[in-house]
Amino acid sequence: MFEEHHLLVRRTARYYTLGQLTDQTKNIWFCLHGFGQLAQYFGRKFSDLDDGQTLIVVPEGLSRMYLDTSYQRIGASWMSREDRDHEVSDYVIYLNSLYDLLMDGRKPDKAGLHITLFGFSQGAATACRWLNNGHVHADRLILWAGYFPNGLAELIDVPKFSTTEMHYVYGRQDEYIRDFPDMNAYISRLTTDVPNLQITAFDGTHRVEPEVLKTLTSEWTHR
Repeated sequence: MFEEHHLLVRRTARYYTLGQLTDQTKNIWFCLHGFGQLAQYFGRKFSDLDDGQTLIVVPEGLSRMYLDTSYQRIGASWMSREDRDHEVSDYVIYLNSLYDLLMDGRKPDKAGLHITLFGFSQGAATACRWLNNGHVHADRLILWAGYFPNGLAELIDVPKFSTTEMHYVYGRQDEYIRDFPDMNAYISRLTTDVPNLQITAFDGTHRVEPEVLKTLTSEWTHR
């Protein structure tokens, strides 16, 4: 019988930023892409947030793959179910290291920084696990078109983040969500797990719509 082993190795991770962290910075967004996406293209969805006072950070998943048989399209992934626990641990360590690098010793509350974690599709579960690790501070968590078959309570210790503003956003024509046997029951399960979860549905498919995001962020800012 072969015996399974694990070896911790050094990896080079890629991430993109838009904006600079200065004394004038008020907001930092960490935006986590979905399965099969690359950070440089996913980041374009958030260019409207670049107002001179916002830093947008788009990390890329550590695993890449070809998406077509001609080997032209390439995407990245945060994890698969194979050796799942180690893949989760690896990306949490990576994201924590990136957070520390960018914050450079700054404490968000003392520096007057508002931090948003944004996760799309597979990146939504990634954002939850990262937040639940307890290393990163987040004032707002946005889960966009994520699928949580066992509910959010499996990923987030909800009482620990009672002061974190939480949102779930999805498109009514989302091809991965619209065919759920009972969409209302699914949403009810999420809000039961996270009582302060705010639900937003829009007319659209499985994608981040910049105009919808722009409208929502404007509403949240002025509440």
